[in-house]
Amino acid sequence: MAHPHHPHGDHPHAGAPGHSAAAEPPSPALFFKNVWAYINTAALRAAVELDMFSAVHEIGAHATVAQVAEKIKAPERSTRMLLDFLALEGFFVKANGTYACTPSTSMFLVKSSPAYIASSLPFLASEETTKPFQDFAAVVRAGTTSLPAGGTTAPDAAIWVKFARGMVGFSMGPAQMLANFPDVLPAGNEPLAVLDVAAGHGIYGIHVAKKLPTAKITFLDWAAVLEVCKEHVTQFGVPADRCSYIAGSAFDVDLKGPYDVILLTNILHHFDHATNVKLIKRMVAALKPAGRIITLEFVPNEERTAPPNAVMFPLMMLGTTPAGDAYTMSQFDSMFKEAGIAKNKLVPLPTGSSFIVSTH
Repeated sequence: MAHPHHPHGDHPHAGAPGHSAAAEPPSPALFFKNVWAYINTAALRAAVELDMFSAVHEIGAHATVAQVAEKIKAPERSTRMLLDFLALEGFFVKANGTYACTPSTSMFLVKSSPAYIASSLPFLASEETTKPFQDFAAVVRAGTTSLPAGGTTAPDAAIWVKFARGMVGFSMGPAQMLANFPDVLPAGNEPLAVLDVAAGHGIYGIHVAKKLPTAKITFLDWAAVLEVCKEHVTQFGVPADRCSYIAGSAFDVDLKGPYDVILLTNILHHFDHATNVKLIKRMVAALKPAGRIITLEFVPNEERTAPPNAVMFPLMMLGTTPAGDAYTMSQFDSMFKEAGIAKNKLVPLPTGSSFIVSTH
């Protein structure tokens, strides 16, 4: 399970030392930027649906409005409007009336790219994730999600099938980092039993399997989600005899084991402190004495001023879960120690999220 938000635009000064709003002249610009932010989401969704990014990429460095309009089968007037806005937002470079993709656009938003992440939109901008924000004041007053039945933490919530299908490209970078960090995975050629909890698309366990040929991976998630995970196991060429599956809730299903490594990727933010301690205790009981738990989370600094994604993320949890949050390292350390894990090391990632490596 995860809400791995976002590729979203980080404010360039968020958390920056010495930055003071009081030092700037008064301006309504920030108000208008935020009140019209729904236009950004709509424009991005339209460009992805029209495959505009691929169109500009295929035309080349000097794509004209007419060329793009012909490719996406839209009038030149509306095509120009959308191209100009996306250029303003940094998706395209505009010069002499023509458009070109930026390197980031070509890598992440062109369909032919292996790092394509726009397939995440059905999850990131789904009705389940956006509905609570239509009356967010009510959510803030209540202190919990307005979604029924536990929101995205409800058993067998359909949102997680969308997640498993859409978030592969988004998770590829952290999964590759996980498989290559010496502090995260043990070295050597010994057989390795790995449990991927709330596996979703399975990309984290899959990358571990591809990196460590002796590893056997057990994927745990809801039954419908595991069907998507199995598709990805086949797609990425992991032998079936190195994979097993447990369908159900990580809070009550038989975890089997014991395991050398347990992966908790983007799950703890869905719950409160006490619920997380309960879950971690179950993981500790399934862990070998010399094993380790690898947690992937958005971890804000202790003052909650950076990194930007980790400061924003609690609002997503407030909107979509009964009691979720983004936790600081001191809070995670407290949870793991209460659950019986004494050593917890933070490994920040360039993506804005972090690994926490936990051992006895």
